[in-house]
Amino acid sequence: MSKTVRIAPRWRRGLVLALAATTFFLDTAHAASKAYQPSSLLLIKPWISGTPADASRFLAQTTFGPTDADIQRLVKLGYLAWLDDQFAAPPTRMLDYLGWVKNTLGEDVDTNHVLEAWWLGALGGPDPGNNALIHRDQLRQRVAFALSEIFVVSTKTTLIDQFPNGQAYFYDVLVNDAFGNFRQLLEDVTLSPAMGVYLNMLSNQRTDSTKNIHPDENYAREVNQLFTVGLVLLNPDGTPQLSGGLPIPTYTQDTVKSFAHVFTGWNWADCNPAAHQNFSDCDVNWTTGANMQQPMAAFANYHDNGTRAPDDLSGKQLLNYPGAANAGLLVDGGTPQSDLKFALDNIFNHPNVGPFIGRQLIQRLVTSNPTPGYVQRIATVFNDNGHGVRGDLKAVISAIVLDDEARNGAKKYPDSFGKLREPLLRMAHIWRAMGAQHRCGHNKVVTRSDKSVYTEHYAAQPYRYAGWYSAWSTDYLFNQRVMYANSVFNFFRPNFVPPGEMAQKNLYGPEFQITTDSQIAEVTNDVLPRAMWLDIRDTCDSTDDYGDVAIDHLRDLALAGSGQGGPADPADRLVDAYNVRFMGGQMSTYMRTTLLNYLNRIDHYWDNGGTQDWRIARIQRALYLILTSPEYAIQK
Repeated sequence: MSKTVRIAPRWRRGLVLALAATTFFLDTAHAASKAYQPSSLLLIKPWISGTPADASRFLAQTTFGPTDADIQRLVKLGYLAWLDDQFAAPPTRMLDYLGWVKNTLGEDVDTNHVLEAWWLGALGGPDPGNNALIHRDQLRQRVAFALSEIFVVSTKTTLIDQFPNGQAYFYDVLVNDAFGNFRQLLEDVTLSPAMGVYLNMLSNQRTDSTKNIHPDENYAREVNQLFTVGLVLLNPDGTPQLSGGLPIPTYTQDTVKSFAHVFTGWNWADCNPAAHQNFSDCDVNWTTGANMQQPMAAFANYHDNGTRAPDDLSGKQLLNYPGAANAGLLVDGGTPQSDLKFALDNIFNHPNVGPFIGRQLIQRLVTSNPTPGYVQRIATVFNDNGHGVRGDLKAVISAIVLDDEARNGAKKYPDSFGKLREPLLRMAHIWRAMGAQHRCGHNKVVTRSDKSVYTEHYAAQPYRYAGWYSAWSTDYLFNQRVMYANSVFNFFRPNFVPPGEMAQKNLYGPEFQITTDSQIAEVTNDVLPRAMWLDIRDTCDSTDDYGDVAIDHLRDLALAGSGQGGPADPADRLVDAYNVRFMGGQMSTYMRTTLLNYLNRIDHYWDNGGTQDWRIARIQRALYLILTSPEYAIQK
C-alpha cells in the first residue's frame, strides 16, 4: 500500500529533532512506540489516532470534552494533522465578543458577558453574531485556561471586577500567546493592567524616603514563586535538588527586594504624572476603561535605576545560576524598559522554568502525577524546540500530549496516572457532548440610573451562553469560575496532597483541594437537572428573562432502543456510545453491567402512560449515573 509523505511543519520538525535527542517515544495506532531519529527530521510519516476510544482520551486532554464529531474527525486526521489544524485555527477572543455585545447589540457590558465569552470559547461552535463563523480553537482555549490557573488574576479584586474589558484583555493575552513563546507570554502578562492591579506592580515606584514610599514586593515575589521558577532549585526532571538532604532555595528575600526595585516606574498607558500630586494618583479611565486594555507604560522618573542616591538600590542582584547574564547582577543606569527586559530574561533563562512550567501544564492537561522522566522530556523541549529556540509553547504542548505517558499512562501506571476532572471541565464536557444551546430568555428593556435605556437581547440566541442558573453562577455550584480564584494561588495548588490513601502513597491531587463535602453534593445535585431535566425543546417560562443552557436528548434517541425497551431491547448501544464519548472507552465491566441492569428495566411502561418517551428516560439516567460516577470523575 502506498503512503502519502509530506513535509512536516516547522514546529513538528523541530519537535522531532528535540525528541530524538532525548529518546522521546510517541504513540502509534496500536500503542506501539517508536523512537524518532534525526533522519526523520524532514519526512515524517503521519501516524493515526487509533480507535475512537483512543481519540476520545486524546481529546479529553486537549479540548473541553470530546464530541462524537470531534472523535470521528480525529480518527480520520490522526494526531499530527489534528494538531496542525488546531494551531492554524483562528483564536476566539473575549474582546471580540464584548465588542459585539456593546457595539452591535448596544448593551452595557459586565462580568457576566465575560463568562459568556469564555463559554463560547470553551464550547466552540457558531458565533452568536455570525452563525457562519465556527469557533474551533479548542486546544488554544484549553491551554489558555490552563495558563489562567498559573498566571492568576481574580475578579474578586473589586477594580478588576468593575472592568470586564480589562478581564477580557488579560484572558486574551493568554489566548493569543498560548502557542507563542513563553518569554513573550511572561512580558505580556507582566505589563497587563489586570495583573498590574492584582499584584500591585501598577504605580509601583522607586523609594522616596521623604514620603515613606518603598517598592511593593508583591509581583516580584509571585512572578518567581508561582509563575516561573518556584521556591526550590529543581533537577531537569522536576525533582528538588538537595543539599544535606534539604531542598535548596531558588532565591532569597534580598532577591525579591531587588526585583521589586526593578519593577518600578510602570503605570496606566495614559498616565500623566504632572497632572497629579503623586504617581499613584493616576487612575483607571472610569468612563470607558480604555486603559485597562492597553499594556502599562514606563515612566523613568519613578523607576529605580540605581543611580539616584540615597534612595535607589544600586547593583540589583537577581537570580544567579550557571549561564546567567552578568551572573544575574543588573548594572545601574538603565531605563524601565531595559531593566525590565534584563529581569524577565533573567527569569526566563533560569533552568527551573522548563520543569516547573512543564509539570504544571502536564497536570492541567494530562495527569496530576507525571513521572520524572515525563517532566524531563517536556523540560528538554522547553529548553530547545529542535531549532535552538527556548520556550516554544507550541512545541511544549505538542510534546505533552504526544508523549508516550500521555497516550499510554493509564495502562503503564494504573495506580497513579490521571487527574480529577475540574468542575468547569465536567460541565463543559456535558454541554459539548450533548449539543447544548441557550434557550428561552427575552429582549428586555433596562433602565440605567440616569434614566436612559437599552435592550438586553437574550431571546432567540442559541449560541449566547447565558443564564443565572447555568452559565453565570458556577462559582456557587462548583467552587470554580474562570478568573475568580480566592487568591493568586489559584483554586488549588499543584502540590496539594489529599489526606488518606493518596497521602499514604505520596500522590498529588490538586483538584481535590476544592472537592469539599458540600461541593461533592452540589456537583452531584447540579448534574441532575443538566443531565436529566433541561432540554433545548422544553417550554419556556414567561418570567425567565435570561434563559439557560440546556442539552439535546433527542440526538441519542436511536441509541436508547429500537423496540419496546426492557431486557429484550437492551441499552447496550447507548452505554457503549457513552463509554467512548465520556470515558474514553475505560468503563469497567462492573460499571457497564450495573448500568445495563438498571437501564434495561426501563421500557414503554416506564411513566405509567405519560407523555415522556421511555428512551429519553434511559438517556437521562445514563447521563446522570455516568457523570456522577467515580470512574468518570477521574480523567485517565
